[in-house]
Amino acid sequence: MVHRNTRPTVADMRAMKARGQKITMLYVTTLEEAAAADAAGIHMLSIEERFFSPEMREAAGRCFVQVGLPYGPFGDLVTSEDYLRAAFHFTRIGGDCFYCAASLDIQKALCDNAVPVVAHVGLIPSQCTWTGGFRAVGKTAESAKAVWDHVKRLETIGCFGAELEVVPDRVAELITRSTPMIMLGMGAGPHADAQYLFAEDVLGHTAGHKPRHAKTYRNFAAEYARLQTERIAAFKEFIADVNSGAYPRPEHVVPISNEELERFRAAIER
Repeated sequence: MVHRNTRPTVADMRAMKARGQKITMLYVTTLEEAAAADAAGIHMLSIEERFFSPEMREAAGRCFVQVGLPYGPFGDLVTSEDYLRAAFHFTRIGGDCFYCAASLDIQKALCDNAVPVVAHVGLIPSQCTWTGGFRAVGKTAESAKAVWDHVKRLETIGCFGAELEVVPDRVAELITRSTPMIMLGMGAGPHADAQYLFAEDVLGHTAGHKPRHAKTYRNFAAEYARLQTERIAAFKEFIADVNSGAYPRPEHVVPISNEELERFRAAIER
């Protein structure tokens, strides 16, 4: 078992797969979410590079962190050199592995430089035009075989793992049991190595479409709405106090003695 007082390594994560130990994974965007995940005992976090910082690494604590490197149209990374430079930079900050959905040659360049790469198979949002949009992949034998072939290509170049998104559970089971890679399941059923959800779905404040595989455990949307109502009310009370003279009161201002005020008045009147 991975001891929670130390951060897991790639070897630890592979050992968890070998033991059949389920891995929990969340996509987070804030320091508070990262810290809560660590305190709760979540194994693995996905954090986009735009959110990843030394402060985020500290907040993530003992969680194994996958740093997302957006490719081409979705970021500034285009060439292998771009990706290597970014991966090495975020390794120094404390990234443990790196999400990369770019071409195989770019992924291979990272793998060849001992960068733990997490690729993406099944429904790949950034490439979903090729598979019919935001819909399940692998529901036919031909489509499932294409996912299988993709996984095998990733194995060959040395990827550490792959996000396995929205494929039938029995297809995911066969793939997961037939690859040494860590399969991070999102809508891929119970047999993937990890169960991966977005914190915003778990906490109930999803902006836009909520995927079928998402499960909500709290209603933060209602709490955020309540807080916004309270913000507006507080701001209105502030306006009313300013207009009535109730703010500022003596306790809110800096005092000056009568003697010093008279000396100041005399100085400006000369």
